[in-house]
Formats: sequence, C-alpha cells, structure tokens
Amino acid sequence: MLSKNTICLWYDGTALDAATFYASTFSDSAVGKVYRAPGDYPAGKQGDVLTVEFTVMGIPCLGLNGGPGVPHTDAFSFQVATDDQAETDRLWNAIIDHGGQASACGWCKDQWGLSWQITPRVLVEAIGDPDPAAAKRAFEAMMTMTKIDIAAIEAARRG
Repeated sequence: MLSKNTICLWYDGTALDAATFYASTFSDSAVGKVYRAPGDYPAGKQGDVLTVEFTVMGIPCLGLNGGPGVPHTDAFSFQVATDDQAETDRLWNAIIDHGGQASACGWCKDQWGLSWQITPRVLVEAIGDPDPAAAKRAFEAMMTMTKIDIAAIEAARRG
C-alpha cells in the first residue's frame, strides 16, 4: 500500500534499476511492488515498468519512469548519517564505483543523477562545536574535501 507521504523520483526508464541498487546498498531498504503500464504512454509502451515502490533507509519512495528531459538536481538529496569511516567509505564508494560522480563536502551523485550527502555524524558534531574556533577549523577542513575524512575533521577540530 502506498504511504500517505511518498517521495516520487523521476527516471528515464531506469526506476527499477535504481531501486534495486539502493536496496542492495543501503540498510533498511527494499524494492516493493512494480507496476507495469496498462497502455502506451509518452515515455513507454504497454507492459513497460511504469512505477516502482521502494524504500531507502526506511523512507518510502516511488520511482516513476516518466521519460527524458526531467533531470535530478542538487535541490533534492538524500543525506545519509554515517557512524565511522568504514561506513562512509562503503556508501561513498558504492555510489561512485557504480557510475556515480564525486562532488564537494561529502556530496556525490549516483549514476541516475540523484544527489547524496554521505555525512559522518562526527562532521555534524564538529561544525556544531560550542567553541567557534573549533567549529570553524572543522568547517574549513570539510570545504577542502570531496569524501569526508573523519580523522582530518577530528584533527582540525582539535587544532
């Protein structure tokens, strides 16, 4: 059953591929029901995958194969809180190594153009440090990074 509030993500015929990747990469994620088009539509034919229900880390999503011309933008991203460098590396590398693209400050895009923030909890704590100088050092260190390096953030925070 469709949730009361579901994130709908637009794909160009690859919603099932994306949902399958997310389910295999992120904990508490799964592919649900796949709906096939009951008739032809502008982006596909009868019998094509039209929508896919899936969850990403417990968040209900619907992948819509709406066709070309509607790319994902940085205006929407999933922010994933990680507990250590191993988890940060695993998730970052899964996205990048499967056709994704690195960006800055812990951001990356998957092969479908969807943005992800792979954010260690240590980074959030460091930037929120009650000592403004420590927070600034951590922030400035983050601004030089693509994937977040927890040891470097902790070192910057300490000074």
